[in-house]
Amino acid sequence: MDRVDLVAASAFYPPVMEALTAAYAVHPLYQATDRAAFLTPLKDKVRGIATFTSRVDAGLMDALPRLEIVASMSIGLDHIDLAAAKARGIRVTNTPGVLTDDVADLAIGLMVAVSRRLVVADRYVRDGSWLKGPMPLERKLSGTTLGVLGMGRIGQAIAKRAAAMNMTTVYHGPRRKPELSYRFYPDLAVMAADVDYLVIAVPGGPATQHLVDARIIAALAPKGAIINIARGSVVDQAALIEALTERKLAGAGLDVFEEEPRVPEALTRLDSVVLTPHIGSATHGTRLAMGRLMLDNLAAHFAGKPLPAPAV
Repeated sequence: MDRVDLVAASAFYPPVMEALTAAYAVHPLYQATDRAAFLTPLKDKVRGIATFTSRVDAGLMDALPRLEIVASMSIGLDHIDLAAAKARGIRVTNTPGVLTDDVADLAIGLMVAVSRRLVVADRYVRDGSWLKGPMPLERKLSGTTLGVLGMGRIGQAIAKRAAAMNMTTVYHGPRRKPELSYRFYPDLAVMAADVDYLVIAVPGGPATQHLVDARIIAALAPKGAIINIARGSVVDQAALIEALTERKLAGAGLDVFEEEPRVPEALTRLDSVVLTPHIGSATHGTRLAMGRLMLDNLAAHFAGKPLPAPAV
């Protein structure tokens, strides 16, 4: 039986790629030096695209007129032109739920690292500074207030962990969730003024572009810190750098940036900032689970069954 032709827009975790190539005729677009030349002979064959973080836009969709589905191994969908997919009747799937715990764990880790300056402390030991005297005191984390921007699966998982650390959690989002006992703020700026840590857990895309802008950063200052494990586009990075450079914020823990993997040098020079390279879901177990759900979405579509995780 002929295998369905798929374009792999991204490279995948090796066990996932092995499973993908075992089930489908996979064409590795991510390896192509000339995209147009690569896609031309495939235009009447390819029925699906598998992607991780690589862009899938209207142009790519139009280059593959038989395209039926874009399956993303991610929870975020800002790298896919959803409006274009919907207009063309192309299904889009993602992998929600399976990466919640890892991302929530990292958010807490970044909060601890920022409040106790763990990166600075590590260097303090390694470079011999401890021999010259104790490190300055830092901020206590327990007993502080956490503001969660976006109380979805990940936001709720972060709040659950924060409760175990004796933190008070409040939240802002597009609507109040009556089933939750946390205090809801309809105004993000008002919440920012009341919290010690602002954790960002909203999707990327035009609706949240620079949602945390200079006004929100100013409301959070001077005692507050920003933790971003969502998308770099949600924060006005220039305004954040200015506030941190002028010491108008206590610090920041950033796993995501506006132009990844490029990170502004100004951020790398700041001791008040902890930086990680977009590793929220980067564990073996979670990447495997994400891959399995992506494969399940593809298998269900081509078998004519309901999609486990439809987005469009």
